[in-house]
Amino acid sequence: MDLTTITSPSFLKDLSNKELEALAQDIRTFLIEKCAQTGGHIGPNLGVVELTLMLHKMFDSPKDKFLWDVGHQAYVHKILTGRASQFDTLRQFKGLCGFPKLVESEHDEWETGHSSTSLSAAMGMAAARDMKNENNYVVPIIGDGALTGGMALEALNHIGHAQTNMTVILNDNEMSIAPNVGALHSILGRLRTAKEYARAKEDMESLINKIPVVGGKLAATAERVKDSLKYLVVSGVFFEEMGFKYLGPIDGHDFEALETNLRYAKEAKGPVLVHVITKKGKGYKPAEEDTVGTWHGTGPYKMETGAFVKSAVKGPAWSSLIADTVTKLAETDKRIATITPAMPVGSKLEGFAKAYPNRFFDVGIAEQHAATMAAGMATQQMKPFLAIYSTFLQRAYDQVLHDIARPNLNVFIGIDRAGLVGADGETHQGVFDIAFLRHLPNMVIMMPKDENEGQHMVKTALDYNDGPIALRYPRGNGLGVPMDKTLQALPIGSWEVLREGEDASILTFGTTIPMAMEAAEALATQGIEVEVVNARFIKPMDEAMLHRIMQSGKPVLTIEEAVLAGGFGSGVLEFASDHNYHNDIERIGIPDAFIEHGSVNELLAEIHVTTEETIARIQKLVQQK
Repeated sequence: MDLTTITSPSFLKDLSNKELEALAQDIRTFLIEKCAQTGGHIGPNLGVVELTLMLHKMFDSPKDKFLWDVGHQAYVHKILTGRASQFDTLRQFKGLCGFPKLVESEHDEWETGHSSTSLSAAMGMAAARDMKNENNYVVPIIGDGALTGGMALEALNHIGHAQTNMTVILNDNEMSIAPNVGALHSILGRLRTAKEYARAKEDMESLINKIPVVGGKLAATAERVKDSLKYLVVSGVFFEEMGFKYLGPIDGHDFEALETNLRYAKEAKGPVLVHVITKKGKGYKPAEEDTVGTWHGTGPYKMETGAFVKSAVKGPAWSSLIADTVTKLAETDKRIATITPAMPVGSKLEGFAKAYPNRFFDVGIAEQHAATMAAGMATQQMKPFLAIYSTFLQRAYDQVLHDIARPNLNVFIGIDRAGLVGADGETHQGVFDIAFLRHLPNMVIMMPKDENEGQHMVKTALDYNDGPIALRYPRGNGLGVPMDKTLQALPIGSWEVLREGEDASILTFGTTIPMAMEAAEALATQGIEVEVVNARFIKPMDEAMLHRIMQSGKPVLTIEEAVLAGGFGSGVLEFASDHNYHNDIERIGIPDAFIEHGSVNELLAEIHVTTEETIARIQKLVQQK
């Protein structure tokens, strides 16, 4: 079938299961071909082809509301709602978003990117439906990994208590980005193998339905027998105790089983949870055989072999550099432990986990718990390294404020993917952490200019004993600079002059330093000598150097790959105001907007964080002076 001719999922209602099987194969072939060119979340989407087809056959989108938790698995949904022709632009600049997007389609009811939000949003939609006396189905689709998030459990508790009409699809592929952890994962494991319970429950319900109503006593006894059977065969039916009707586990690739159970779910009153077992990566051997999460989301690959297409890189991956340095220091410091909220692969902590399994903790999708656990560990004189993506640290803001910064505990926060991340778009851009951490008392924030300085900053953080300290590092690879053999701690709050210049000063750090240096060299050919400062400590700032610069009367330009509001440049302005300096100060950074998907260079050009803009701003400042 030519998938680009699809404009609406309504055609599915007329297809037989045999025709659906052929369509499923066409969709898998299409996804494998397209993602080989663009990259994307190929594993999750290959796993939900049959499930998505049957959902759209059994329900009526957009009247009925589909909410895709996290959104990693929404590609099939996008194909069935008329967007197949746009897949050549998937995750590309100005192209099709890799996640559900309200402005893209009326069928995208909920925007996602972070996990565990669908059930709460679904409760809100269902409550609004009931208040307006409308008649539609609300269908959140949540994975077994996302279900471990605290917000999802809060929503389950509320939905079950309120007995809200809702069909929750639990897409259980036994793995999220990395292998799942936790007690709930163990409960799901028992349910997956509880076929005896499923069969016995069906037989018992059939028997109960045949019992004549004679005073209700016999029927009540039969219900108690059914409940006893439940506990006898399955150790703790979690969802039924939460107030849900539990259906499953069922094969998520079996159209007949899906259709039967979804029909029953539609007819039932109150909340229903349909437990669907799927195979992540189904239909593509390299993705099917993945056991560590490599094929969860990828860049381009060679379709025939599954070999990834790698761009030329100079230095080590930032995540590997930081994790490996922590691992190296842990060899002699038994206090060092690592904590990750379900990102051991992304944060490259596999080596630490193998070397020191008793000091490695993957807590699942539970950022708040991870932060406060690190705080608890620090109270016992340990040295916890909390490795967390910038975009996910947002979810633990209160814990960082209340449990780490307020009691001034020695927690080392590794802020991975700091700055623009590119193709994952606005939900994943790591541009807010400076603004929401800089105002916290006791907090130290730093970012290195290259990987050599990065390893010294790890040493700095683990030697630091005066409170929390955060190290930002970007996605991607280092510059390929020579690496010192001996690690040294840097003086807290110290900046570094990379280039002398009497006409103006550029204050910047991290990924924007090469831009500043390139601009300064170009300006020198015009007779404008610009000082470039590696402002590697964002907080505390190097006040001695700031006084020197301000007292010289030179104009100042700050550059940051982070939001301007409340960011590093704001701190420089505050310093100037507090000390009554009147230098001309301008800022370059992320504007007051969410930055969508595209390559990092394309995005920087779009928002004018470029060498050319730096040159133009310095020319203007010098001319004003």
